[in-house]
Amino acid sequence: MFEALDAVLLARIQFAFTVSFHIIFPAFSIGLASYLMVLEGLWLKTENPVYLRLFKYWRKIFAVAFGMGVVSGIVMSYQFGTNWSVFSDKAGPVIGPLMAYEVLTAFFLEAGFLGVMLFGLGRVSNTLHFVSTIMVAFGTLLSATWILSVNSWMQTPAGFGINEVGQFVPENWMEIIFNPSFPYRLVHMVLAAYLTTAFVVGAVGALHLLRNRQNPEARKMFSMAMWMAAIVAPLQVIAGDFHGINTYEHQPVKVMAMEGHYDSYPEGAPLYLFGIPNEEEQRLDYAVGIPKLSSLIIKHDLNAPMKGLDTVPDELQPPVPIVFWSFRIMVGIGMLMVLVGFVSLFLRWRRKLYDAPLFHRAAMLMGPSGFVAVLAGWITTEVGRQPYTVYGHLMTSDSIAPVEAPAVAASLIAFIVVYFALFGAGTLYILKMMNKTPGDVRPLPETPTRTAGTTQLAAKRPDVLPAE
Repeated sequence: MFEALDAVLLARIQFAFTVSFHIIFPAFSIGLASYLMVLEGLWLKTENPVYLRLFKYWRKIFAVAFGMGVVSGIVMSYQFGTNWSVFSDKAGPVIGPLMAYEVLTAFFLEAGFLGVMLFGLGRVSNTLHFVSTIMVAFGTLLSATWILSVNSWMQTPAGFGINEVGQFVPENWMEIIFNPSFPYRLVHMVLAAYLTTAFVVGAVGALHLLRNRQNPEARKMFSMAMWMAAIVAPLQVIAGDFHGINTYEHQPVKVMAMEGHYDSYPEGAPLYLFGIPNEEEQRLDYAVGIPKLSSLIIKHDLNAPMKGLDTVPDELQPPVPIVFWSFRIMVGIGMLMVLVGFVSLFLRWRRKLYDAPLFHRAAMLMGPSGFVAVLAGWITTEVGRQPYTVYGHLMTSDSIAPVEAPAVAASLIAFIVVYFALFGAGTLYILKMMNKTPGDVRPLPETPTRTAGTTQLAAKRPDVLPAE
């Protein structure tokens, strides 16, 4: 029944499905690791037990999210050898070492200190435990750095040559790692991870404020989340503007698809707020736009000319409807985040931040918004790169392994069933933990938990907490 399907399309769908599941968890764990670091640092500085209780509350959630991120990432990487072996053969000399560096640095760093962060509170000194939390947070950022370097090189390849058998070979590692789009994409993604975490934390805080406005943990986490939204969301808009300008410089066809510019505009291009891309007729139906605003945003000149998709052969155009709408979803959510941040500042100024149930309900609705925005952003980036895997040099159709459509379809179905069962259960468990009231913890044991060969450190050392 799958003989009529295209193996390339099925392989792309499979990779998109697995990477979409995977990116959700790192986008959350990157920001959450940094949040845990801040909470523990504030507790050590102020000795306020609210920070410690919040640290313990979110640490458990981080552990589950981090574990699911690791598992989904391992599964995703196997597809380089199954569905995309030709791409792996041709681009492996460049991307292979970069992905190995991610494992040898970031993953080992996280793995080395994660156990201490999760289970060492009260069993090691407070200083060592805080250092472990810092290392885990740094490891998540370092992991994102290497992965984004790989992906950015595929978007804007640099520092390479092509040998006699058609492989990309490194010539300048600094140019490969710090390729033209890498700094913009790294900043954009890290800020997106912080915003994703902020709105999840804010939603949980809002939930518990609606139940009890006097809950100190709920008030503290909601306040911190709203500060993050108010500060980082506007910064993300600025970072996105720089990223868009860089994308237009190196991947103009992607920007044409994002903007819905089927036609060229010699005297200033409009910014289309709405429209229905018509691939067959190569036009934007029911278009609603603001004249010349796209030229102002991208080129900072109202009358700057901008080329359209009419200058690009059909076979080199990405799927415009997907890119057009995913970009608008990302930008629309970003504007809502900015609005939430500004409203929180107004309510804070009016001393009503904890006494605004309507705003708390809005914050709860915005809880998953960061995940949706991250997915929409990655769809814009990856679909907009088509029909290339290595932009301008290696076509997607030339990157696939010699596999048949039925084999790819069967594995895709298996992934869908297993992923929804496994990660669905994990997500439900995380939501269950979030539903528990922060600060409502079980009493501590009278004596510290011990394992064979360890000393009762907490009983002898007053500067550490008893074990949980």
